[in-house]
Amino acid sequence: MDYDWSAADLAFRDEVRAFLDEKLTPQLRRAGRLATSVYPDHEASMRWQHILHERGWAAPAWPVEHGGCDWTLTQHYIFHRESTLAGAPSLSPMGIRMVAPAIIAFGTPEQKAFYLPRILTGEIFFCQGYSEPEAGSDLAALSMTAVDDGADFVCTGSKIWTTHATEANWIFCLVRTSREGKKQQGITFLLIDMTTPGIEIRPLVMTSGEQVQNQVFFDNVRVPKVNVLGRIDDGWTVAKYLLVHERGGAAAPMLQVMAQDVATAAAGQTGPDGNPLIDDAAFAAKLAEARIRTEVLEILEYRMLSAMAQGKNPGPASSMLKILATELSQRLTELALEAAGSRGRVYQPHATAPGGPIAEFTPPADGYRSGADWQAVAPLRYFNDRAGSIYAGSNEIQRNILAKAALGL
Repeated sequence: MDYDWSAADLAFRDEVRAFLDEKLTPQLRRAGRLATSVYPDHEASMRWQHILHERGWAAPAWPVEHGGCDWTLTQHYIFHRESTLAGAPSLSPMGIRMVAPAIIAFGTPEQKAFYLPRILTGEIFFCQGYSEPEAGSDLAALSMTAVDDGADFVCTGSKIWTTHATEANWIFCLVRTSREGKKQQGITFLLIDMTTPGIEIRPLVMTSGEQVQNQVFFDNVRVPKVNVLGRIDDGWTVAKYLLVHERGGAAAPMLQVMAQDVATAAAGQTGPDGNPLIDDAAFAAKLAEARIRTEVLEILEYRMLSAMAQGKNPGPASSMLKILATELSQRLTELALEAAGSRGRVYQPHATAPGGPIAEFTPPADGYRSGADWQAVAPLRYFNDRAGSIYAGSNEIQRNILAKAALGL
């Protein structure tokens, strides 16, 4: 993609590169390179957030008055792209990229003053309480109740697939406050302190053997009504706004890095004819198609981000990009597993070992590009990425949204 960047943009790119060269330690790069899913090592991610916050770059997309950066769209894209290429660990999206924009849009002045500065520093770390055992992609079927009790709601129920619940000290939840009208009505958006009595967290071991997700149980948990974001019974409005931010963003740079890593690994792997796998015509064709798709995705993402920068609602475009990005990522993890060869073996889950099989090897100082360790994480990424077409609304649901909103069906 030819950005035709201005001299000011190129100067900003150089400023970002210099910052990354200075502040991004080998340990942080290693954590970014060895991430087995969209969530890197929690401790490394928080260390990187603190470094970015010191520079004023932890939440560049926020309004300036709340700690954001007065950057152009191109500068935002340059920062994201350079950070990805340098191997910086990503920041948890639940606070900075998801609930914070909802707080900015729907929160009271008191809520903004309390939550936003603490999200920036990491003092408040959010997890997301949306899905339930009987309400996944059909999120409006949720049943966790919040009973009105004077100045409080009393919450009972459970949330599942809650990433980093064991690390979070706050959770944003959709709860049922009324059963009148359509199922999308009577839902309220609540911010809940995870230290409140009555909350229990049970870890879930993923197919990869890692322990990142959890089920969270609420037994008569008392939550002040001042923690309602938006209006009571109108949480679906807030939820839809937040989901646009969850599905948005720029995935293309990460996928381009992934594609290059696959090519590098394939160059050192023997193909079926005894030559390097990268020279095998069938494999090379599959990789070339994937790389072309990353370029197309980059153009589409840039267009959507440009529209959002102008204050436009991306609408069904966010659904389209969610489908394209997650399915392309799955395709690349399949090619990565093929390029990993015999080292890319399928691990058995280690339910009794926190952290799972990733603890079986020690990352080298130069990150996973050394070869062997990249091959070792390839199957973990493959397993974790199977969820990509399910989380944030399954791709089948996204296609239904497109059929209705874009095609009028």
